[in-house]
Amino acid sequence: MPTITVAEHAGACYGVQRALDLVHQVAGDATGPVHTLGPLIHNPQVVAGLESAGVTVVEDVPREAGSTLVLRTHGVVPEVERVARERGLSFVDATCPYVKRVHHAAERLQRDGYQVIVVGESGHPEVEAILGHAPGAVAVADVASLEGITLSKRVGVVVQTTQAKARLDQVISALTARVPEVCVVNTICEATSERQQAARELAAGSDVMVVIGGRNSANTTRLAEICASACGRTHHIETPAELEGLWFEGAEAIGVTAGASTPMAQIDALVSAIRGLL
Repeated sequence: MPTITVAEHAGACYGVQRALDLVHQVAGDATGPVHTLGPLIHNPQVVAGLESAGVTVVEDVPREAGSTLVLRTHGVVPEVERVARERGLSFVDATCPYVKRVHHAAERLQRDGYQVIVVGESGHPEVEAILGHAPGAVAVADVASLEGITLSKRVGVVVQTTQAKARLDQVISALTARVPEVCVVNTICEATSERQQAARELAAGSDVMVVIGGRNSANTTRLAEICASACGRTHHIETPAELEGLWFEGAEAIGVTAGASTPMAQIDALVSAIRGLL
């Protein structure tokens, strides 16, 4: 019988668990409608569960009196909070504290006269929120993204919390070759680094790796990429229903990891489902 090993560090991180605890508390206490501005976390199953509990996703700040707005873990631009206050809404800030740290770092670098570069995925809600805290800042996904950007003599760098350290290092190396002064604030979340390292090590010793988490989750997608580089038989799924028995043929060691937005209950369900296929 093949062994199934779950990575030492996997699943819901502190910021995600904090956000889930907050929204459940709000849903239990609120007397009016409860909304999250965008999906609370990048896990479709969790978001669907919240909706069943009466917590709905909205894309804009609501106008309805008596409603409560929960700000997502990825953070928001300052304008959102201003509009919520103007409309008299109650709002609960579920922004991950580590994401808040990026906001503060970007603001500080800009105040100190640096041109702010955000290493991250343009269009991702976390990156868009960071840019909102440092107007004029630019997001770059990789070294190639630096092409065409006019750089000042003093550049300050922050990074999306779920980015890989290797990508940050590549961008920093390219910047230092072009700019006299580069000030770097490494804002990669420690939980992200731990999950990536644990996934890398487990994948290297596994015949098959299964990564569970939202396909819209940046950190889960990155885990899948890391695993695939060490284990060719890597599969990224959102639910155990996607598993296929053929994946495990001839495998002796099966590894499992999960993104930071994946609760432990989903990991347990995945392990049980894999056992049922062996």
